[in-house]
Amino acid sequence: MNSWYKKCGLCDLYTVRYAVKSFSAASLKQLTLPAFESGIFKMRYQMNFGSVTAAWCLSAYSTNGLPFPWSKVRLPNYIVPIHYHLLVHPNLTTSQFAGSVKIEIDVKNNTNWVVLHSRNLNVTKATVLDETEAHLSDKVLPVLEYPPHEQIAIFSPKILTSGEKYFLHLEFGAPLCDGFFGLYKSTYKTKTGQTRVLASTHFEPTLARMAFPCFDEPNFKANFTVRLIRDASHIALSNMPIVSTMELGNDLFEDRFETSVQMSTYLVALIVCDFRSVTGRTSSGIDISIYAVPDKWNQTHYALEAAVKILQFYEQYFNIYYPLPKLDLVAIPDFQSGAMENWGLNTYRETSLLYDPETSSASDKMWVTMVIGHELAHQWFGNLVTMEWWNDIWLNEGFARYMEFVSVEATYPELRVEDYLLHTCFAAIGRDSLNSSRPISSAAENPTQIKEMFDTVSYDKGACILHMLRHFLTDDVFQSGIIRYLRKFKYSNARNEDLWDSLANTCSEDEFAGGEYCYSSAQATKNAYHYAGEHMDLKAIMNTWTLQRGIPLVRVNRKGSKLHLHQERFIKTIQYLWYIPLTYKTSHSKDDVRHLMEAKSDVLDVDESVEWVKFNSDMNGYYIVHYEGDGWERLSELLRRNHTALSFKDRANLIHNIFQLVTAGKVSLETALNLIQYLKSETHDVPLLEGLGYLEAFYKMIEKRNVPDFSFNFMCHFLDVIDKQTWTDEGTLSERRLRSEVLSLACDFEHRPCVGKATKFFEDWLKSNGTLILPTDVVETVFSVGAQEDEGWTSLLEKYTISMSGAEKWKILSALTSSKDANKLRRLLDLGMEGQVIKTQDLGSVIYGVAKNPVGHVLAWNFVKENWNKLVEKWVFQLGSFSIRNIIIGTTSQFSSREELNDIKAFFESIWEHSSQLRATQVAVENVEKNILWLERNLDALRSWLLKNVN
Repeated sequence: MNSWYKKCGLCDLYTVRYAVKSFSAASLKQLTLPAFESGIFKMRYQMNFGSVTAAWCLSAYSTNGLPFPWSKVRLPNYIVPIHYHLLVHPNLTTSQFAGSVKIEIDVKNNTNWVVLHSRNLNVTKATVLDETEAHLSDKVLPVLEYPPHEQIAIFSPKILTSGEKYFLHLEFGAPLCDGFFGLYKSTYKTKTGQTRVLASTHFEPTLARMAFPCFDEPNFKANFTVRLIRDASHIALSNMPIVSTMELGNDLFEDRFETSVQMSTYLVALIVCDFRSVTGRTSSGIDISIYAVPDKWNQTHYALEAAVKILQFYEQYFNIYYPLPKLDLVAIPDFQSGAMENWGLNTYRETSLLYDPETSSASDKMWVTMVIGHELAHQWFGNLVTMEWWNDIWLNEGFARYMEFVSVEATYPELRVEDYLLHTCFAAIGRDSLNSSRPISSAAENPTQIKEMFDTVSYDKGACILHMLRHFLTDDVFQSGIIRYLRKFKYSNARNEDLWDSLANTCSEDEFAGGEYCYSSAQATKNAYHYAGEHMDLKAIMNTWTLQRGIPLVRVNRKGSKLHLHQERFIKTIQYLWYIPLTYKTSHSKDDVRHLMEAKSDVLDVDESVEWVKFNSDMNGYYIVHYEGDGWERLSELLRRNHTALSFKDRANLIHNIFQLVTAGKVSLETALNLIQYLKSETHDVPLLEGLGYLEAFYKMIEKRNVPDFSFNFMCHFLDVIDKQTWTDEGTLSERRLRSEVLSLACDFEHRPCVGKATKFFEDWLKSNGTLILPTDVVETVFSVGAQEDEGWTSLLEKYTISMSGAEKWKILSALTSSKDANKLRRLLDLGMEGQVIKTQDLGSVIYGVAKNPVGHVLAWNFVKENWNKLVEKWVFQLGSFSIRNIIIGTTSQFSSREELNDIKAFFESIWEHSSQLRATQVAVENVEKNILWLERNLDALRSWLLKNVN
């Protein structure tokens, strides 16, 4: 036994004694040292995590061949991080970074192992220190790596004792990533053409482990003390303000930041750059700064104004002060998503933060405001209170998406964001009506599954059910409930049911006994809210919306004075039951009538003289309504006779519902088209754009089939709307948005007056050498018309390369993808893949733009198939990311034939290792199947209706 102890440098005497007893003398004679050490590792695993057997069987092996002491994707909970002391030096010259981290840990169970996350890091040194920071061992500690779970394990020869605190010290290094995750390199060009480099981070959801070894799960909250090394020409930014700067020599400086509040690893942020900033202060004393590359500093001022106003609103609405001393918002030149809520250091794509009055449209201004509202909401929902695990990411993203609307409506009422909430819910329904949808709260374990949770269901459906809940409970009750939720779980983690308990004002028995203003859990049901006279169990109600997928369809069949109601899952008839907070109005009612539908079927009473009934008032509920019998005919007649009897939201809701029902085969296309005939007299942009949007989608499906005169007949139906538009930036935001959409559609249909006007604008712009300031709301239409000629397309590409406005570049890129020249479209795809002229961050948008073009939809799909492996290898297209979802769904959305369906199925089968992990492939297949079925049912009916109804 003593000889084995002396040989085995990684073993303690107790373990060796136990191991030797497990073998016969004959077995020990034949046992080699590597085999014995391997067995010791296995035994240590089993002693700490399971039973000890002489077999020492483990299925997970580290990169050096030794068994890895943990087999699960989730980390063990017996070691908890308390405080990270992090030092990082991003070297912008060598594109490498090096660092060290000292993690104070709290041990819950006796163990020799520390298991944590690390991905693509070279960990060069590992030591464990006791509470006095004395080394527990004078030997080099082994670091085992298990890449499939992105974990490392450090073995301590001395047992770490439960209840004691220790420090884990690790030194590491790696190249700066070329993509958009972890600690990555970003570049930009100055006006003079000089390329400059910066380093930035993006850690959500599971990528902090790419920058430093850590316990990279949301419930492992800790404090962070950060130090960053930079050169004299750069600045360093992190979550907290700088407290000191030390000169290191060789033109290097070390910035030390204040210790953070407790937060999850995915919220840590590090930036080294040469940006300029503009700063303001809120009424509560919070310093807010907007950072951008120096040449775009003049585009930061609107974002500062918006951030100050919105942060002040949130402090009042949540009745909780923003807990950090500063908040930086930084426009990063290379950024995959729209923005990221890192606590105290938000990062944004440039188009999501910068506003140029000369080139940014009304819609651009709305977008910037909404994104800022979203990220600042996260400072409370997500940062202060974090979901316990990624299955409930909607608690972060659904709330932030909804609070965009609440905050911007309060701070910028002229932007009329309530119009956009309808479109958010329409988008959610489109995704949620597919069989490939999922419950809002869904299981997610590995990184790919977790990334897929950041989707329309979490964001948009989450926002829509919160909107429904707010109207269900009333504004005051909803607000007080979420304040209670934030206060109760601040600096910690929460689950789905914690939100419902807070909104229902329930609490633990201890809280109740202590005088808290809440109901005890036992009293919660007795004291449930009243809704139109019914008692409610809020948790039971909301579980039907978060724990089952899909959207309910409410069928309304009127028989005299009785309204017979029946609910079922829309499209797929599955035996789900929702608690549906119904609202409705009639020809005789002044106010909305409310009723909670708790069963499959129900009956309501109305006066027999009532002419019409409209359910889901202002679309405050998340459900679709089918008016059986003559219900739709009555509503169509109402719209033709007096459409203002219903609100614009109700009108848009009817248009949406009836076309959804056409897709489901429950209503004829002729009935739906008859309903939207009233649009000739519609003046509000929301119902107009909803109706036009459906007709445009039908046109896109039919365009490649060369149906004679379809576009002419389609356009003629809305000539009155088209001819009312002006080529200016005048009017309300609603009027400007309508103008932009309608003129774009008219020119796309080659309406001569539209094309002529756009051509004249473009020729004048060319003569000015691109210096003429065009009306921002129509500039994309002007560029799209100009891009159809060789000279125009080439000039636009040249302008794209030198423009300092992200908004302008976006419009130019959209115009370039509208070309009818397949060679030009192929060139754009190649430029996007190269990543120089067109940044890699925009490649997904280029692919999607080409796919929308009837000349390019097959080209884009073939490009994806040919370059799939290259696309996946690029960091921007990590499996599960929204980029890969947009590419898969976007390139196939126009397909509508059996041959195309077979082609995409064959391709997904050929990449089964990837496609089997993605829900997006199921969505793509379902969309094409839906298109095929729609055309089979409706093509002839659409052609006949257009010929019949065009003067």
